[in-house]
Amino acid sequence: MTPRVREILSWYGADNIGTLTNIARMLNHGRLRGTGKMVILPVDQGFEHGPARSFAKNPDGYDPAFHFQLAIESGCNAYAAPLGALEACARDFAGEIPLILKVNNSDTLFTNKSPISALTSNVDDALRLGCTAIGFTIYPGSSARKDQYEEIRFASQKAKEAGLAVVMWSYPRGEQLSKEGETAIDVVAYAAHIAAQLGAHIIKVKPPTAHIEQEAARKVYEAQGIKVGTMADRARHIVQSSFAGKRIVIFSGGEAKGTDDLLKEVGELAHGGGFGSIMGRNAFQRPKAEAIQLLHKVQDIFAGKAL
Repeated sequence: MTPRVREILSWYGADNIGTLTNIARMLNHGRLRGTGKMVILPVDQGFEHGPARSFAKNPDGYDPAFHFQLAIESGCNAYAAPLGALEACARDFAGEIPLILKVNNSDTLFTNKSPISALTSNVDDALRLGCTAIGFTIYPGSSARKDQYEEIRFASQKAKEAGLAVVMWSYPRGEQLSKEGETAIDVVAYAAHIAAQLGAHIIKVKPPTAHIEQEAARKVYEAQGIKVGTMADRARHIVQSSFAGKRIVIFSGGEAKGTDDLLKEVGELAHGGGFGSIMGRNAFQRPKAEAIQLLHKVQDIFAGKAL
């Protein structure tokens, strides 16, 4: 146990010993153990986007065991996936890496402007599979947000009672947000804050752009001189918006991109105080050796090591 991990655990004073232990398990696992930083491998894309779109680029990814192996061999802090993928291999890799059960998911076979994910598993499943946390997606801005907030309130209560941590994917989306607004700095900061208010221990958001969606917010950003010009500035503001940095904020890898662009973005997120990355398709769509090399570089950036 390091002083930094102890400091982070002190931010969650309302939680029981089991939950604090599971947060510590993630922070104390993998190549970034003890630093207070984390890199998580999430593989819910098969459910969310379909198998071919997710795995055809690297056919090894059709096998759930590949993702377990990738997360373990690359030294990630944790591996996150829906129920079926974890059930397929959790016994084979029991105890080798902290697991996060993604308890709600959606698909692209039916889409609308008010997204809401379906509950596809529960806290009992997470306990049965030996998970350290549940993962849950909310869509701030969706007209269905009331149901989502109430669902995560119930799931979060059950998870915390059982000693599990709560990881929240907070992705703004809805009729009153433009496509550009889904990653606007004011909207992403708001989404991160909502996740914190809903009781998330770990908050996942997309890297924000400098666009400001809401005119009411624009006036405040300009009047108060809030810096949003660089990704580091924006990351710093997102972390500040998450209880003044007293919640773990990690950033998604976003759309598939080249290695140089990806690492440059990660460097800025780290410079802005981001706690880490939760990187899926940018990793698992590559051959394992190449994916491990990439994840090591990302981990080294968050560890403060020069590439």
